[in-house]
Amino acid sequence: MALLTHVMGNDLRTSFPDKGRDTIDSQAKSHRRWENEVRWNLLLFPGGFEVLSSELRKLNVLDLSGNRFSNNLVSCFNGFSSLKSLDLSNNPLKRAADDAFCMFSSFHQASENHLAGFQVLSSRLKNLESLSLKMNEYNDSIFSTLTGLSSLKSLDLSYNHLTGSVAGFNAFQLQPTSLRKLENLDLSRNQLNSNISSILSGLLSLKSLDLSYNMLTASGFEVLPSKLRKLESLDLSYNEFNDGDLSHLCEFPFLKSLNLSGNKFSGSTTINDKDVAQFIFTAPNFTGCRLFSIGHITGLRKLEVLSMNELTITGTTLLQSLGTLPSLKTLSLKETNLSGTSIIQGTFFNSTTLEELILDGSSFPINNLQNIGAFSGLKILSFSDCNLNSILPAKGWCELKNLEQLDISRNNLRGSLPDCFRNFSSLQLLDVSGNRFTGNIASSPLSSLISLEFLSLSNNHFEVPLSFNSFMNHSKLKFFICDHSTLILRDKAGFQNFIPKLQLMFFSLSSRKSKALNADIPNFLYSQYDLRILDLSHNNFTGMFPSWLLKNNTRLEQLYLRENSFAGPLILQNQPNPYMTVVDISNNKISGQVPRNICSVFPDLSILRMAMNGITGCLPYCFGNMSSLEHMDLSDNQLSTVKLEQLKSSWIVNLSNNNLVGQIPPSIFNSSAFLYLYLDGNNFTGQISGFPPPNWIHLSALDISSNQLSGMLPAWMGNFSYLKAMDLSRNHFQGPIPRDFCDLGSLKYLDMSENNLLGSVPSCFGPSTIKHVHLSKNQLSGPLTNAFYNSSSLVTLDLNYNNFMGPISNWIGNLSVLSVLLLKANYFSGEFPTQLCLLERLSILDVSQNKLSGFLPSCLANYSFKQNLDKAAAFHERTFKIKSISKMYSETNLLLGRIDNQGRSFRVGHEKIVTE
Repeated sequence: MALLTHVMGNDLRTSFPDKGRDTIDSQAKSHRRWENEVRWNLLLFPGGFEVLSSELRKLNVLDLSGNRFSNNLVSCFNGFSSLKSLDLSNNPLKRAADDAFCMFSSFHQASENHLAGFQVLSSRLKNLESLSLKMNEYNDSIFSTLTGLSSLKSLDLSYNHLTGSVAGFNAFQLQPTSLRKLENLDLSRNQLNSNISSILSGLLSLKSLDLSYNMLTASGFEVLPSKLRKLESLDLSYNEFNDGDLSHLCEFPFLKSLNLSGNKFSGSTTINDKDVAQFIFTAPNFTGCRLFSIGHITGLRKLEVLSMNELTITGTTLLQSLGTLPSLKTLSLKETNLSGTSIIQGTFFNSTTLEELILDGSSFPINNLQNIGAFSGLKILSFSDCNLNSILPAKGWCELKNLEQLDISRNNLRGSLPDCFRNFSSLQLLDVSGNRFTGNIASSPLSSLISLEFLSLSNNHFEVPLSFNSFMNHSKLKFFICDHSTLILRDKAGFQNFIPKLQLMFFSLSSRKSKALNADIPNFLYSQYDLRILDLSHNNFTGMFPSWLLKNNTRLEQLYLRENSFAGPLILQNQPNPYMTVVDISNNKISGQVPRNICSVFPDLSILRMAMNGITGCLPYCFGNMSSLEHMDLSDNQLSTVKLEQLKSSWIVNLSNNNLVGQIPPSIFNSSAFLYLYLDGNNFTGQISGFPPPNWIHLSALDISSNQLSGMLPAWMGNFSYLKAMDLSRNHFQGPIPRDFCDLGSLKYLDMSENNLLGSVPSCFGPSTIKHVHLSKNQLSGPLTNAFYNSSSLVTLDLNYNNFMGPISNWIGNLSVLSVLLLKANYFSGEFPTQLCLLERLSILDVSQNKLSGFLPSCLANYSFKQNLDKAAAFHERTFKIKSISKMYSETNLLLGRIDNQGRSFRVGHEKIVTE
């Protein structure tokens, strides 16, 4: 399903829900809260919990997830007796639980298999009902420490290192009834074997059990149905179950949800019972089809949800047998091969109870849709990503008058939308994005579907009139997405002289193929007052900046107007937009200064993009007080003054290609927030070598290229352990490359070309992660020695126009992914190394203007040097933009045949080649 944006309380949220699993109404509901709930989110809280426990005695919910707690960070606390929900997931606490739980008692560090800290925890938190310990790298010892949590109803141990070893379960088995109230248990994403069944059999109150993504087989599971009589939801997906392993499932009398996806069904088994439902299916890696009995119907009469994703189903027995499940409401067959079934002949099972059918990513003939009409009660139908290269049939499925959600996105469906879509009068969600549908939406059946709340038409060949008149009566429509459609100006009058019923919350009209060039912004937007997210990017809309949008929609959160032709100064009215977090008006024709009131109008702004405009002057001083501003892009403007020290809270700062002058202020080095800093293309001067080491501990990308900086390269540049990309090119740096650069272990891109660097490349330099190195047009000298020896990921090595000498190192053959090797205008001598023949991905080689001699390696005889020389005339030096983690590059399948050494001749084997 396309991005579904929904409302939770007063906040606009975005999520990717399971296909159709939650209706739009249910997604609008807020999460259940404990009564008098208090939430705390702590990031490495340093002061201990003693104070909290004494002050917050009525605390019900405590969330400490996503931190790095250990016994030297968290002091002990004895309170929180009212705590009902505790989340300690994703710290990780690892095997010794008391590393994090010293807060509950002062005890020595537990051994690997005895976590005494949890036993103390159990005695203190008698009211605890929910505990999450997922993603903490626990082993089986954790089980023995949980027995004292007598009120616990929900326990999450997913994403750990549980294996099911008997030794780890012994203590737990002695007191299985201590967790007699446990109703929900999540053990997914571990390495559990079937020994876990001995623990599960004692959890008599279990209603929901998730064992997915483990290594389970049926051994020991035959006793569970007689013990877990209250079980309603069971997830056994992605384990090691075979055909005969699951016959006991029929004995869970209250089972409502069952997930068997991704197992290893390949054999056969039979149960001698007249009520057995026979299922035929095989795993994708097996050929042939064998009989498999999944359970008898009298034992699964309450089953409502069945998931059998990623299987191959053949014949008709399986599908027909599903019709005998009297309560089945949801059937998921995602990524399932249905091409071998016979439902094309109309033998798809009949069911009046089925409400949700999910076929996403499955393979089936388009004609099968003609038989879906048998599901008269169907409310949700989804078959996205099924590669259906055809026209939608107009019969057999348009009879689904109760349909509320329909997702047919990301197929190759073509033609017009069937006129029978008008029958879907109850439809609330429709996603047809990512197809090849055509036609004018004004004359399509969409105008009749007035119950729609969510509509996505993106990435088709629809014609979309800018008036949007056909949707003015859609009073329930809140989310409207029609990106990459063809906008037309057929109705120049706009909508008629009446107040439309349409009031959108999410509207996206981003289009790169619009015919409506130089058009005004759609008129119907003047009547919108409840927008939260608006995207009009890439349309070439004209006129002044639409400040009225901000005035009319005071709850607007995200505004995208990128790549239009809005002109004039950016004028903001003094009315605040307190919910605004993202403003992107890049690549327009905005002029003048950044408004002085921008901070008061957008007090919670997180992302500001105003690149590629005509912004002049200086930035407002108030930016220094905007703690929420994380990403600011004002590149490619005409700014003359920026107080860089103001931007102390921003993670990403892009001021490239402005008119900034003077020295880089030393105070900028005090900020620890920077992740990406781009100051290239300005006129900064002076030296940076005298500055103290910056506090950029998390810096990932630094670009100060194309300035007037000078002096030595500072040694502290080698301290950036997370640095992935650094561009210092086109400055006046001089002196040697500091040996400290050898410590840049995460570096992927380095450009120091066009400076005055001297000396040799440190032999220790060459991180294994480096992909692109540009050192051309310096005064570097000496042999390469072992520099780049271990750079196995190197794709580009540019050493042109330096003073390197000696032979080309033999280790060049170790660079197995090297594509571009540029050694022009140096003093390399000797013969070509035969190791060049090992570079199978080499596409550009330039060794001209050196002192090489001898025979050319025979492997190069397959290249047409004269032809490549002709092509090389059109080859321009590539520029690399460092606007993401690493600079992007484009490769050319060309061996640049400039291997002549100022008119010298070479021999390839016994043949003589003279290059011009």
